[in-house]
Amino acid sequence: MNVGQILFSQVIECLHPEQFRRCVSRYPMARRSKSMSAWDHFLCMAFAQMTFRESLRDIEACLAGRPQLCMMGIRGNVTRTNLAYAGEHRDWRVFADLAARLIIKARRLYAGDTTALDIEQMVYALDSTTIDLCLTLFPWAKFRTTKSAIKLHTLIDLHGRIPVFISITEGKVHDVNILDVIAFEAGSIYVMDRGYVDFQRLHGIHLSNAFFVLRAKSNLRFYVIESRTVDPSSGVRCDQIIRLKTTKGKTDYPERLRRIRYVDPETRKSLVFITNHFELPALTVAAIYKNRWQIELFFKWIKQNLRIKAFYGTNSNAVRTQIWIAICVYLMVAIFKKQHGIEESLGRILQVLSVNVFSKDPVNQLLTTANTRNEDSNICNQLIFNGF
Repeated sequence: MNVGQILFSQVIECLHPEQFRRCVSRYPMARRSKSMSAWDHFLCMAFAQMTFRESLRDIEACLAGRPQLCMMGIRGNVTRTNLAYAGEHRDWRVFADLAARLIIKARRLYAGDTTALDIEQMVYALDSTTIDLCLTLFPWAKFRTTKSAIKLHTLIDLHGRIPVFISITEGKVHDVNILDVIAFEAGSIYVMDRGYVDFQRLHGIHLSNAFFVLRAKSNLRFYVIESRTVDPSSGVRCDQIIRLKTTKGKTDYPERLRRIRYVDPETRKSLVFITNHFELPALTVAAIYKNRWQIELFFKWIKQNLRIKAFYGTNSNAVRTQIWIAICVYLMVAIFKKQHGIEESLGRILQVLSVNVFSKDPVNQLLTTANTRNEDSNICNQLIFNGF
């Protein structure tokens, strides 16, 4: 950590400006803003994400004319007009590429982290979250008759909860369609919910030499080839080798499948899983699906801690730009946490960062929890109140 740097610059330091310039050069603006560069634009929007700014006017009020702009690396003229123009016209793919570079760096740092699963294979969780929009302001993202929406499709590495694939689509795009654009890693396990049951696409995962674990739909039609011995006291009720029964099912997925029924000992809820992995213990398959909740926590975290539900611009490019910069901020904070060996949660780090962006104090000092409780409960000078 460099002495004399403000905390904002310490977080941004994990991103090399040359990498950013390469991303910008791939998608040049038709007409650049002379008073605000792409780097200035990114820094202003990253500041807005870290400090929870409500609008472009709010960003301008916090940054315009401040002496700390040079320390932040901003050289341009911070006005809401410049920010609005950049958000509408600078290609969102600049920040998508930037996020891809940060993902590579973050995954290297978190590669050594362990998960609750005692397996050597990589495990990824796939899901999507819907972000509701106003139909009047965002007509291009029409979802239903009375509202608009966009979907954030995300694949996360369960080591460190790092997103490895993100796609932003209109809300009407079905979740299962995203399986067509994901490059599956051979030997890895992909865990999904029932919304991704499409046997033709699942067979594509199988042909990629990858594995899947997902919940079966209640109308699954199959016949049993083999039933394995199970221990009912463990929660596993059946472990079967099956084939699909319908003509379409046989055509879409001609291979064998494994069906496991598991009763959660806490909730007593019966869950049925299907997978193409025949070697893992049945309890491990259930544990893999249980760990899928980490992607739900990821969605909950970014919605609570970053600005991805209210937007600074209304066109498609501005919305996508804001979401991708929010993802970049999440990754930079995660990298910052790992590089400096900080034990606090990402939420706690971001809270401290939000009110100390211009502080030059060491981050570990800022994160130290002060004990404000008075240990001496016998206060001799306590005033006595006589009620009426």
